[in-house]
Amino acid sequence: QVTLVESGGGLVQAGGSLRLSCAASGRPFDRYSMAWFRQVSGMDRQFVAATSRSGGSTYYADSVKGRFTISRENAKNTVYLQMSSLKPEDTATYYCAAQVAGRDSVDPRTHVNPRAFTSWGQGTQVTVSS
Repeated sequence: QVTLVESGGGLVQAGGSLRLSCAASGRPFDRYSMAWFRQVSGMDRQFVAATSRSGGSTYYADSVKGRFTISRENAKNTVYLQMSSLKPEDTATYYCAAQVAGRDSVDPRTHVNPRAFTSWGQGTQVTVSS
């Protein structure tokens, strides 16, 4: 399994921006589809965005479409989540996740399901104040 470490969370006012990073180590990064999920205490983990092995294919939850952008730099073993126009309802712990992928594509039928991902980071807290 790949080891994932998130960073970049913090406190931001509504309408502001943050960029989360997730650094991977331990396995060839370009073999993995990557995704971001978020979770509020007591709630299920929620899909946010996913990207394919090369980064050429992406998929977003409706709630973040047009505001968040997922990207990756395979040379740096890092995936990012650029978050803009943040809302208080975006407040959560954000997790990155990795899945070994045979194809360079995002499958919305599977990549939105946290059970499809085998490696997880420890999470980074994002708090958006109103």
